[in-house]
Amino acid sequence: MNKSRTIRTHLLLALFCLVMIYPMLWWFGAAFKSNAEMSSPALFPSVWLWSNFSQGWVAIPKFTFTHFYLNTFELIAGVLVTSILSCSLVAFGFARLDFPLKNFWFAILMVTLMLPSQVTLVPQYIMFNTWGWVNTYLPFYVPHALAGGIGGPFFIFLLVQFIRGLPRELDESAKMDGCSWFGIYWRIILPLTKPALVTVAIYCFLWNWDDFFGHLLYINSVSKYTVGLALKLFVDSQSALPWGQLLAMSLVSIIPSLILFFMAQRHFVDGIASGAVKG
Repeated sequence: MNKSRTIRTHLLLALFCLVMIYPMLWWFGAAFKSNAEMSSPALFPSVWLWSNFSQGWVAIPKFTFTHFYLNTFELIAGVLVTSILSCSLVAFGFARLDFPLKNFWFAILMVTLMLPSQVTLVPQYIMFNTWGWVNTYLPFYVPHALAGGIGGPFFIFLLVQFIRGLPRELDESAKMDGCSWFGIYWRIILPLTKPALVTVAIYCFLWNWDDFFGHLLYINSVSKYTVGLALKLFVDSQSALPWGQLLAMSLVSIIPSLILFFMAQRHFVDGIASGAVKG
């Protein structure tokens, strides 16, 4: 009886998984199809058009996807560095320092986790446009440098929980050796928070890589487009939409995220779990 129930459960789960991954399988197959085959019910093409990838890579006039990839990595590299440094510094302050209204400001920080991004969208755009930052990467760099940006409050909360679990005797020993608070942060706390920092870096990379709307809002020049915005240029074309090339390039665009996920998936769990246990 138990064996038959187990078999039924596994069959049901397999069917559910098939339904869930069907769009991904169709997407993969469609990346190799011609426009004429897009309406075909077949999951995979009759003739595999590998040329969709080579033609799609150079389909945008004056630019190739190499240029857009470099733009994307340039943007995300700056965001990663500024976000890790600023969020870890703010988290160190909340976890180790005593200052007036500390609990109040931390509560305000936690409230911002529930604040929809649409609430601050218009004021931020007006402010950045007034400063002449639109069509630059500054609207991404500066908020992250101030421990804001995408995921900033969450990163601070995660790091605070992790740092609170580190022995305070380390701070006292460093003070006896004449180390300043910044020295304690830089020389002791920051190296010990490596597991949590890896988790922050992973989430920061993925969320900013997928931030199509933010890139669309602040970047106007094609020469500064990221990969996600470059895909939009296929749709804006005046000629017939090359579906195969578009889907091929969209498939290529998720490769960095997939590589990062499968290489660092252990850190997704370890970083959050260690922070939760230590907190």
